[in-house]
Amino acid sequence: MINDLKKFLNEEQDPKAVEKTLGRINSLLTSNEQVEYIAVQKKPAINFSPDCIALTNKRIIFCKPKNFGLSMDFHDYNWKDIADCHIKEGIIGSTFTMRTVRNLNNMMDYLPKNQARKLYQFAQEREEEMREFRRQRELEDKRAAAGGGIVVNNAQTPNESLQQEDPFAVLQKLKALLENGILSQEEFDNKKNEILLRM
Repeated sequence: MINDLKKFLNEEQDPKAVEKTLGRINSLLTSNEQVEYIAVQKKPAINFSPDCIALTNKRIIFCKPKNFGLSMDFHDYNWKDIADCHIKEGIIGSTFTMRTVRNLNNMMDYLPKNQARKLYQFAQEREEEMREFRRQRELEDKRAAAGGGIVVNNAQTPNESLQQEDPFAVLQKLKALLENGILSQEEFDNKKNEILLRM
């Protein structure tokens, strides 16, 4: 367990808080989801169970211990639903704030500045990926609404292209998109059913 923790202690995080948070978060992870970073709140007063933010390759998880650390509230947000993240540095620490595309907000204060910067850096990388994903999806929706198809490989529509590809390979690609949080379970199920009906 110590070796697992070492990668999360680079910015002087509280080892006990990281260990407790990681132990609880690991049971919440979906397939192919990995914890990338954990930031631990550091209030000026003594705090036996500090709040934490865990970043995975699929989402942000706010972890807030309750009842003297015996229970914990988790608030998670998929990267594809996050519009932007910000940090504000103060004298005693930094505040990390995130906003979803539906204008839901969450924040955590009293984060050490170097940890808040790491959160921000990681969040910016994910935001860029998701902005491009949303832009592509918006273009596809506009083309579909205009009655045009997407030009793919020799002017084939995506459905024609999917019909010619090996169904098993297409299902594997769709599964990868689902696991990376790009497709929802409903979108995946619809596409899977389309492919199975053509077989």
